[in-house]
Amino acid sequence: MSEKVRTANKMGTAKMLPLILSMALPAMFSMLIQALYNVVDSYYVAKFSDKALSAVSLAMPVQNLMIAFSVGTAVGVTSLISRRLGEKRREEAGYGAMHGLILCTLTSAVFAIYGAFFSTPFFKLFESDAEIIAMGDTYISICCIFSIGMFVSTMLEKTLQATGNMIWPMIFQLIGAVSNIILDPIFIFGKFGIPAMGVAGAAIATVAGQWICMIVCIVVTKRGEHEIDITFKGFMFRWRIVKDIYAVGLPAIVMQAIGTVMNVGMNAILSGFSTAAYTVFGLYFKLQSFVFMPVFGLTQGLLPIMGFNYGARNKTRLLSALKNGGMIALVIMLAGMLLFQIAPQWLIGMFNPTEEMMKIGVKALRVISVCFPLAALGIVSSNMFQAMGHGTYSMIISLMRQLVVLIPAAWLLAKLTGEVSYVWWSFPIAEILSLGASILFFLILYRKEISTMQAA
Repeated sequence: MSEKVRTANKMGTAKMLPLILSMALPAMFSMLIQALYNVVDSYYVAKFSDKALSAVSLAMPVQNLMIAFSVGTAVGVTSLISRRLGEKRREEAGYGAMHGLILCTLTSAVFAIYGAFFSTPFFKLFESDAEIIAMGDTYISICCIFSIGMFVSTMLEKTLQATGNMIWPMIFQLIGAVSNIILDPIFIFGKFGIPAMGVAGAAIATVAGQWICMIVCIVVTKRGEHEIDITFKGFMFRWRIVKDIYAVGLPAIVMQAIGTVMNVGMNAILSGFSTAAYTVFGLYFKLQSFVFMPVFGLTQGLLPIMGFNYGARNKTRLLSALKNGGMIALVIMLAGMLLFQIAPQWLIGMFNPTEEMMKIGVKALRVISVCFPLAALGIVSSNMFQAMGHGTYSMIISLMRQLVVLIPAAWLLAKLTGEVSYVWWSFPIAEILSLGASILFFLILYRKEISTMQAA
């Protein structure tokens, strides 16, 4: 048996906890590096100017939307590949990967058009300061026009993860994140003969890291041996495969894009208080990535395991993956909650905050972090729904967590109290209700599908 076949087969035979750790730890580590980049990027921008930090915070929803389309489509491809491998349909798994590359390239072209012609009106929705608008427009235009680096590298990373290969995806993400971290101060402040470019330099460093990552991804994928064959020789575009990809991918895109709508909604609510309020909200999302990113890395390892065993109709291993993954996620989130409760002043203090930002930020971090343990269980449950091909359930949970409950609750708390400190309680409220929905969907799936599967 070849090494690449053994890599996939271990998802159906290896002991569950060591298997999860072997597949998830590389992704969790690379996600931590990515989270470090997110914070370092804002750290350097804050050093440049307060207005630059506000501009980058306002740009976050558009960046999140690009991530939504790249990751969401890739999740659909990952789910398809892992299920087809579990069903012993290797050729169709390869077709899924090739279709994913075409789809992500087309999507990046759409964002390039937006960045070139339509980005300015977005910033005018929230800010009247011409300097902040100009900085935000410059930053997001560069990120959008050159976004193909992010789209292609994300697709190739997820494709390899679907086969059980977690080491190369970790290396890819490390290369991209470390490149960004190194290039940020060079382009923002001007070093080695390069002029200081401020916010534009931060954007250039970002896309440069993404392109470096993409080039490495292409070289490794082309030359290495994998469980699936990625080649366009004899390739034919098939709408049926596109449909299979977006059966999971479209809900995943919506789930990710919900974050963009949530950011826009929260920025609209918080901008009614002060610029400091929405800037703190942007900083919170940078900081919480240290907690959430490892959990998302965990789900990257869980998704192919769950998808493989669901395709193989193995109930025992599917539920074991859910149980072990849930416990690991809960431990991570409890640790994150403890950090945010004990040291919010230190976390906010990294970004040269004004007195108003510090006051708002300390309260925000302590209140929102209360919901971290609830989010852990919801995220792992949604991951299982995706692995089973029921992305719609995951989409509904995300809608509740980030939009249907959160935004109305935040708006009501803002209107009823007139105090920004109460707005943050909308996050725990949303997590409680969405976790209840996750439990309900799990019980429905268990009765309809899981209970009829074979027990190993």
